[in-house]
Amino acid sequence: MEGPLALSRGIDRLNEFIGKSVSWLILLAILVSAANAVIRKMFDTSSNAWLELQWYLFGAAFMLAAAYTLKQNEHIRIDIVYGLFSRRVQHWIDLLGHILFLMPFVTLMVVYFVPYVSLSFHSGEMSTNAGGLIVWPAKAILLVGFFLLALQGISEIIKKIAIMRGVMDDPNPFISVHEQAELEAKALADEVRS
Repeated sequence: MEGPLALSRGIDRLNEFIGKSVSWLILLAILVSAANAVIRKMFDTSSNAWLELQWYLFGAAFMLAAAYTLKQNEHIRIDIVYGLFSRRVQHWIDLLGHILFLMPFVTLMVVYFVPYVSLSFHSGEMSTNAGGLIVWPAKAILLVGFFLLALQGISEIIKKIAIMRGVMDDPNPFISVHEQAELEAKALADEVRS
C-alpha cells in the first residue's frame, strides 16, 4: 500500500500547491472588475475583453481549485443524512461515491474536453463578442480542472482504502455541523474567559 500512498501524497501536494496559488486569481478578477468599472464611468469606454478576462480569471480559480477543495474535504454533502451513519459506513459512502459517481464523471469530462479544446485551439476560435478574447484558454482551463479533479479522485480513493484498512489515520474526521458549532462556541467561551 506504500506505493499508492506515495502517489496519493504526490497528487495531494500538486493540488494543494495549485489550489493555494490560484486563490490569488480571485483578487486579480476583482481588480480587473474595479478597473473596468472606473474606466467605464470616468472615460465612458469599455471593452468586452475586460469582461471576459474577469470570467476567465474567476473560472480558472474555480476550476483549478476544485481538486484542492476535494482534498480538503470541503465539497458539499448532506450532513443531516451522512451524520446519522457510523464512521465506517461514511467511509463506504465516500469510497463508493468517488468510484461510482466522481470518477466516471471526471473521466467523461476529460475525454470529451480533449477534442473540444483541440478544435478550439486549431481553429483559433475567438469570442463572438466584439473585441472579445480568444476562447481556447478558457476551454483548456476546464480540461485541466477536470484532469486535476480526476487525479485528486484517485488520491481520495487510495486514502479511503488505506483508512478503511487501518493503514493510515483519517485526515478529515467527520464532525457534524452541530458538533462544529458546539466546538466553536466552546473555543470562543474559553477565549473570552482568558
